Amino acid sequence: MKRIVSSALIATLTAALLQLPAASQTAPHLDAADASKISNSYTYLTSEYYKRVDPQTVLDGVHTALLLVLKHAGIAGASVPEVHAGANAGANVQGIDREVEAAQHAAGTKLSAVELSYAAIAGMLNSVHDRYTVFLSPKDYSELNTGLDGSDFGGTGIVIQADETNHFIAVSNVVPDGPADKAGIQQDDLIIAIDGDSTKGWSTDRASAHLRGKEGTKVSITIQRDGKALAPITLTRAKIHQLSVFDKMLPGDIGYVALTVFGRDTGAELATALDRLRKRGAKALVMDLRDNGGGYLDAAVAVSSLFISSGPIVSVESRASNITTLEANDTAIPPVPLVVLVNQYTASASEITSGAIQDSGVGTIVGTKTFGKGVVQTIYPLGDGSAVKITTARYLTPHNRDINHLGITPDVVVTENPKARFGDPSKDEQLTKALAIINGRLSQLNQTTGAGAGN
Repeated sequence: MKRIVSSALIATLTAALLQLPAASQTAPHLDAADASKISNSYTYLTSEYYKRVDPQTVLDGVHTALLLVLKHAGIAGASVPEVHAGANAGANVQGIDREVEAAQHAAGTKLSAVELSYAAIAGMLNSVHDRYTVFLSPKDYSELNTGLDGSDFGGTGIVIQADETNHFIAVSNVVPDGPADKAGIQQDDLIIAIDGDSTKGWSTDRASAHLRGKEGTKVSITIQRDGKALAPITLTRAKIHQLSVFDKMLPGDIGYVALTVFGRDTGAELATALDRLRKRGAKALVMDLRDNGGGYLDAAVAVSSLFISSGPIVSVESRASNITTLEANDTAIPPVPLVVLVNQYTASASEITSGAIQDSGVGTIVGTKTFGKGVVQTIYPLGDGSAVKITTARYLTPHNRDINHLGITPDVVVTENPKARFGDPSKDEQLTKALAIINGRLSQLNQTTGAGAGN
């Protein structure tokens, strides 16, 4: 996973150039807003990064970044004076300001102070050679928030997937209380027509484009259930919030929940999904964290606490070796057999939850070794829509395991089968193994209950 530093800088700075407004025609001088962004970024990095930061390394990173962005803009042979670090942080920041102003003077009208300020900030963050410590342009920051917290859109509340048998559009989930849910649409229904047009052979993108639309508008869908076509149903589109938790019932009354991310509402969404499955008679659970790259630390604690009744969830160690242990928050559901599915893309908050469940013994981890991201990032907004994301701590599992670069080894290792379809027991060997483990556990529990009843 190593990356060449110069290539990473060029990619970051190129993205910033493409996302920012045209170059300013003003004189090469930093205004208070640009100076504040630079000063705050320097302070956050040098005081909050989880390892000691060498000021000269930071200043060298700024210098390299400014020369690279000038070169990319076609300004050859630009002269930007190097800054030598001193003990005074304020003086170092002033030196960065002067470098940015010198770079703008060399750039003329080709680059603005904002663009060069962003380049300087990206350079200082890249100087610590930590792929998680990065500058986020306004677009990057907005996309990150949307990815974690979901977005709102006009739609029917149907989660769809392609049906490989009949080549129609299958309903894989229904958003609770959405138009489809209120109309009685169910998981595993087939959508065979939308507004009278057959969906046979449609891609999910094409179907989604027809199902989504302005709130208050209507769409007609025809459902096939258990091989029988039902009368067309007219749905009125409403505001739908993108979910991070999807649930369904598998054969044998085993509940299945898949988490796509650890966002702001994931804990609450999972609690609702588990309650819904319990009311439908779920006797055991599979939680799928495969391909889940993580998210908020608080979300990991909230999710873990639904299965762990008490005790530590994770310990966070800062640069000063201060350790904060986060405990379960007394929201656990009644215990049932639990399997957690993981793979090499299970990372960050997903690993916190997997590690807590493994160490506490409340569930069995199945799949392949996880990614191994054992560090925590803090995001600091810079006031103009941009932000800096900085690694501020490392975390340890309840048994004080540091899994950074190591990952979590599952209790039962099962390799993902080719062309796996997650959540479909007939095409998902890892899930099949999870179900076998759960059925074995349920059988043991039934025998124990039966023996006790006969005494």
